[in-house]
Amino acid sequence: MKQSFLKHTFFIGLIVSGFVSCKDKVDEENVSETTSTSNKTVNLVVDLKDTGIKIQPTMYGIFFEDINFSADGGLYAELIKNRSFEFPDAKMGWKQPNSARPSLNGNSGFAKITNYVTPKGGNKKYSHTVVHNDDNYELINEGFRGIGLKQGKRYDLSVMMAHNEGIEKINFSLVDSTGIILASTDFKPKNDDWKTYEAVLMPNKTEAKAMLKITFEGTGSVDLDMISLFPQDTWKGRKKGLRKDLVELLDDLNPGFLRFPGGCIVEGRSLAQRYQWQKTVGPVLERELLINRWNNLFDHRPAHDYFQSFGLGFFEYFQLSEDLGAEPIPILGCGMACQFNTGELVPLENLDPYVQEALNLVEFANGDIETPWGKLRSEMGHPEPFNMKYLGIGNEQWGPEYFERYEVFVKAISEKYPDIIIVSTPGPFPDGDMFDYGWEQLKRLNAALADEHYYRPPEWFRANADRYDSYDRDGVKVFAGEYAAHPKGVDNGPKENNWDAALSEAAFMTGLERNADVVHLTAYAPLMAHEKGWQWAPDLIWFNNLESYGTPNYYVQKLFSNNPGTDLLKITQNGKPLIGQNELFASAVKDVKTNNLIIKAVNTSKENQTIVISTSGTLLKGKGTITILRSDDLLALNSFEKPNNITLLSEEFEIIDEKIVIQLKSQSMNVIKIKI
Repeated sequence: MKQSFLKHTFFIGLIVSGFVSCKDKVDEENVSETTSTSNKTVNLVVDLKDTGIKIQPTMYGIFFEDINFSADGGLYAELIKNRSFEFPDAKMGWKQPNSARPSLNGNSGFAKITNYVTPKGGNKKYSHTVVHNDDNYELINEGFRGIGLKQGKRYDLSVMMAHNEGIEKINFSLVDSTGIILASTDFKPKNDDWKTYEAVLMPNKTEAKAMLKITFEGTGSVDLDMISLFPQDTWKGRKKGLRKDLVELLDDLNPGFLRFPGGCIVEGRSLAQRYQWQKTVGPVLERELLINRWNNLFDHRPAHDYFQSFGLGFFEYFQLSEDLGAEPIPILGCGMACQFNTGELVPLENLDPYVQEALNLVEFANGDIETPWGKLRSEMGHPEPFNMKYLGIGNEQWGPEYFERYEVFVKAISEKYPDIIIVSTPGPFPDGDMFDYGWEQLKRLNAALADEHYYRPPEWFRANADRYDSYDRDGVKVFAGEYAAHPKGVDNGPKENNWDAALSEAAFMTGLERNADVVHLTAYAPLMAHEKGWQWAPDLIWFNNLESYGTPNYYVQKLFSNNPGTDLLKITQNGKPLIGQNELFASAVKDVKTNNLIIKAVNTSKENQTIVISTSGTLLKGKGTITILRSDDLLALNSFEKPNNITLLSEEFEIIDEKIVIQLKSQSMNVIKIKI
């Protein structure tokens, strides 16, 4: 993801133009025409005096929700769907092409799903596999929209087997869509209790839609469970870990926090389907399967095979946060099912178990290993605490019922763990009666953080760069926890991640940064999507079974998150912040660790514009760099075929007469850096 650095000294002007909708009119004396009628010059001033406003280390982060097959079938690198036959339809993902359900299958065989006499946690079923004709019986797993395999890479196959009666050998083959074998191994199961058999497979060609085919030698029966396939080349090489290319994309964002696991899946469509963190830790085999809230939510994007195995559970989320150098921010339910679904409520009198879950989570994350939950964390391989500082209560809840329950949680958590910063929500929308009521309550309760969400058209983002200019500087701080520009008039899906959306988000983000005394955390949403299994678009990262790419929106986020600075500065035109005048948006920070002045400038105009930046207090000299992200086409995209169609380009420039004089290209986002 490193970008080439072009050492090209140039004297060009930085293009800046302004979005005039509902903004201050441009002062005509401050804008002069250059030799080209399509290139204006705008004079800006950066005040280097200390504002006393710090850029929080959490300013730019990431929000992971298990939507769009982001966990199973995505970040969690398991390649076998329904590996332990725990889906409600226990053979979903499995095929027996030569067998029939209403038959004794005397000419083939049949997988008979059987309940354990004494189940271990969530592992309740196995396949009692009966083979009558070993020439004709096959058991095939289709993977997650296929199994992605790369030629020459190593894959760890493991399977639990027991109680063999008459089966001499079992063959496990990876095959392509035509049945050609790509890799194969055999096991000779023993006639004893459960044992795990392991092998390494190396495919002889790359295949996006492979399958796992199981065949048998001998007639009889054998019990099968936990049939699993992982690439060895995972993130940090962890056995049965996370998909490497996806985590690398996240790591390149340099996130200040990781919010997890949602999102609406936290609440569930009903309370029975809510996310219960304690069921996602401990031995992976014993974690209890749960239907994903996005399984059948949208008729136009059904995903009836979408479940949560919790191989990616809360321990793994905390571990990932640590890997990324990001603050973990778990979100828990508050005794309310998703209000967009059933809105089912736990009576206040019965809320104690839900509150205890929150207290137990703090103990799991931060507790001494002598405590019950701290001990479990240690047994899972992490005796040191995760040092969790934030905890969210509720997601997109609204109305009096939420705040009644929220107050119960806050009282209990604050009494036992007073240093925990609690994240709350004013509702799912950025305005309206629910939003207004939510903010009234958060102010009354003197809440620490309000998690605002906005999914709006690109025009909204450009028009709302000044959204937080009028917020109370001493009041509740803002967590812009979910936002994305949703373009109109384009096909639903990857095409929504066009340059128009990304450029508008960049303009809006300058307003977030300018208000760093109010806004302490921000995150785009959703984070990622499988191209064949998505429910919601646009998304920051798209992937398939073999590849992944960052969208233009991703690179906007990367430019901000890799250049956060430490201290906010003022950048103005005629003493006013740039919030769309001349279709120009800008923010400025300094980094006291590197002694850099960093200016983020966005030109949403269709014309090049030149900006001349002077500073107060320090004279500029030497050279600087500008990193540019742009496209002439607002509908332009990145894609699997052209993953770098819109990407970053860096160049050098020289200071002219103690000023920064740069041409901002049309429809561009720019990061300007210079030593001060």
